[in-house]
Amino acid sequence: MPELAEVEFYRRQWDKASGQKILSVHVNGKARVLRGTDVAALEKTLRCASMLGSEAHGKQLMFRFSNGGWLGVHLGMTGDLLVEPADAPVLKHDHLVLRQATQSLVFRDPRQFGRLLFHKGKEAPDWWQNRAVEILSPQFTLALVQTFLSRHARAPIKAILLMQNGFPGVGNWMADEILWRSKIHPNRPAGRLRGDEVKRLHAQTRFVCRQSMRIVGLKNGDLPKSWLFQHRWEKGGKCPVDGSALRREEIGGRTTCWCPSCQKRR
Repeated sequence: MPELAEVEFYRRQWDKASGQKILSVHVNGKARVLRGTDVAALEKTLRCASMLGSEAHGKQLMFRFSNGGWLGVHLGMTGDLLVEPADAPVLKHDHLVLRQATQSLVFRDPRQFGRLLFHKGKEAPDWWQNRAVEILSPQFTLALVQTFLSRHARAPIKAILLMQNGFPGVGNWMADEILWRSKIHPNRPAGRLRGDEVKRLHAQTRFVCRQSMRIVGLKNGDLPKSWLFQHRWEKGGKCPVDGSALRREEIGGRTTCWCPSCQKRR
């Protein structure tokens, strides 16, 4: 599932179309990704409108159009935002296609775990205004993290990092990376973390998000070999710090990778 940096990369692809008029709109009205959405209003509002700008927050995307149109996108596990030629054929899993003079903006989702939301109005919709504090903002403080962990003291820290109302944009690989760099075992209850461990967790959360945004979000580049990410799915994968064999287990409902030497179970 796309996480913070990948979502930013997708946003930038569509954002290049800002200022250009939408000539036609194709919507697969029967698609599950459009459940609860007024498809007729979406088509009517976006046809002949222009994209004014876009934002990303965590795993969510929002594109703002003239005529008061607000399009929300959640990519889910298999969703993709593509820029195709203007005359590209509409494929089976293309649930939204916005045709422009020189290109087509396509939302494609084979398994339909994603979601498209639509709102028309002068102000941003509630589903975009009521958002958690962004990790890279000054408001994402150590005190905020400490308070959030205390509210979920019994849950394993891996599960806590996946909660979007506390750590927006962090998904499975980012959570593993953060915990490995923080030297915290993923199964530790959040309420059992010492003060110095919470400080490391806060610092490494911001570091991983900042660097992944710089490398992946802006350039779609490859993360360094010194990151756990590059070894977590390797057969016989080893810790890039001390060469210990990595372990995997389901924690918090997700397959989790860690180094038993760097992240000792307490």
